[in-house]
Amino acid sequence: MSILEGALLGLLQGLAEFLPISSSGHLNLFQALLHTELDNQLLFNILLHVGTLIAVAVVFWKDWLDMLLHPIKNRTLLLLFIASLPALVAKIIFDKPLDYAETHNTLLGICFLITALMLVLTQVFSRRQEQAGTAKDKVGFLEALVMGCLQAVGMLPGISRSGSTIFGGVCAKVNREAAAKFSFMMSAPAIVGGLLAEGKDALESGIAFGNDLPAIIVGMVVAAIVGYFSIRFFLKLIANATLNGFALYVAVVGILVIVLQALGVITDPPAATAALAVLRTLG
Repeated sequence: MSILEGALLGLLQGLAEFLPISSSGHLNLFQALLHTELDNQLLFNILLHVGTLIAVAVVFWKDWLDMLLHPIKNRTLLLLFIASLPALVAKIIFDKPLDYAETHNTLLGICFLITALMLVLTQVFSRRQEQAGTAKDKVGFLEALVMGCLQAVGMLPGISRSGSTIFGGVCAKVNREAAAKFSFMMSAPAIVGGLLAEGKDALESGIAFGNDLPAIIVGMVVAAIVGYFSIRFFLKLIANATLNGFALYVAVVGILVIVLQALGVITDPPAATAALAVLRTLG
């Protein structure tokens, strides 16, 4: 892999992990179209997510510090634990079907369209709640559980994790700003869980950087920097701006994927599918 390709994958990860357009779907699409190969794909995947984890830690450092210093008074840590349970249960129960879905392109176009639908419904529901004055500005236990269930749905490639969890928050009558902030913080336990699981596999298989080290480092750094600005941008955007632009974009991508699949341009499975599983799970 070239440094340019590593930077592009880092850019995709940093943008699509936090914008509601599905990082897993875009990385899957990129791999399928350009047939990018990497000898250390698993290690690269892990470090890409280290980059986005750094972005979450930096943006919300005050929140993390307060959670650690006041674990009982601050309920966020408990809420994040509750929100992480549905995805964990889904992974345990549906491990093999999820692995297949995560490493194949069969549902990619359809899942992009599902993301578009969720974003449109998020826009509709949130506007109605704002007009009725029923939107809540805090996430509680029930809201965390609902968002966690939608995070489990977001394990499918093409379904945005941030988009699905924000949709879950809005369905539970949380305003978009509070839902977006909690959604981004929810990504940290998911990323850490994936890092532990895939890191173990990487250690067992042996880590060898080889000639890919520059591309790996560049990808991680780009993912961290772009992820930081993506979070900042989306938190400001979501307060008042419409999500319909994101919905239109992923709808067009979904239709394009379905057309390319029908023409045989995108085949199933994508390149390096086994090693890309962590990105499908987290994205």
